[in-house]
Amino acid sequence: MNRQKRNKRKSRVLKLASVMLAVCVAAIGYFVNQYQAGVSTAESVEQEEFKFHGEKGLDNKVNVLLLGVDARPDEEKSRTDSIMVAQYDPKEGSAKVISIMRDIYTEIPGYKNYKINTAFYLGGPELLRETLKDDFHLDIEYYALIDFTGFEKMVDALAPDGIEIGVEKKMSANIGVSLEPGLQRLNGKELLGYARFRKDAEADFGRVRRQQQVINALKDELLSVNGLVKMPKLIGTAQPYIQTNLQAGELLTIMKSVAIHRPEKVETLTVPIQNSYTDVRYEGVGLALDIDFEKNKEAIHSFLEGESGNHAHGPLSVSEENR
Repeated sequence: MNRQKRNKRKSRVLKLASVMLAVCVAAIGYFVNQYQAGVSTAESVEQEEFKFHGEKGLDNKVNVLLLGVDARPDEEKSRTDSIMVAQYDPKEGSAKVISIMRDIYTEIPGYKNYKINTAFYLGGPELLRETLKDDFHLDIEYYALIDFTGFEKMVDALAPDGIEIGVEKKMSANIGVSLEPGLQRLNGKELLGYARFRKDAEADFGRVRRQQQVINALKDELLSVNGLVKMPKLIGTAQPYIQTNLQAGELLTIMKSVAIHRPEKVETLTVPIQNSYTDVRYEGVGLALDIDFEKNKEAIHSFLEGESGNHAHGPLSVSEENR
């Protein structure tokens, strides 16, 4: 009897192992098939190689410099349209994003004072990392660079029916699309236009607010069952358009942790914070933001360390001028 029981138990274990192996093979096959399907939709993109001497913090939190780039074929160098620092805490399963206003007037290491987004133009993500460290004592280990075409394709791969967004007003100036007010589903091109719009009283502050709104909407779609199923195709679609120093293994580990913990919300902070800046105009630079670096440095570290505080942006006094 004991031998029969052992044989039956062994048989069940073998059957279970066979089923698990079959599931794994099927999952790998699905991933590869969908990844290749995504790659087939992407165009060949010539990418510039960047050095990035990122520094890992002691708390095991993952810090990534996220850069949205307006890559234009008629220009030798790309310009960064958005600057964000994203932090993921695998221990807490929390996600945070700091939006850095691109018109902040600061000293670029090795150069004179410019708007902060000029650091990318002059020296790529590494010089921008050095500038952010000097200004705010931020240690950023990784960078991820994506151009507008890649963003559009990623959105369309993730949500073929569009991402639901409440458009607050009519938008059309300099964004390549025309949007009407109301709750609607936006495709990749429309969502990009919505995130880039700034021709109103809020100017760049409004654009940053909408970018943060888009990030949370994309997070909800990405972490839905539908989004997780489409993840392999999304990775394949995005791969040619994203430049990053994140290795495949590191990226998969982060994605696995995010999928398990599923942060309810991406917490956001806009820099400069309320009552910490003035609008100024400098010759050869144009309209810029003079900020209180100590006050903003304190707000950033308070935000990243989880302390409460008022991190709202200031009054809607920024000029509507296209900077």
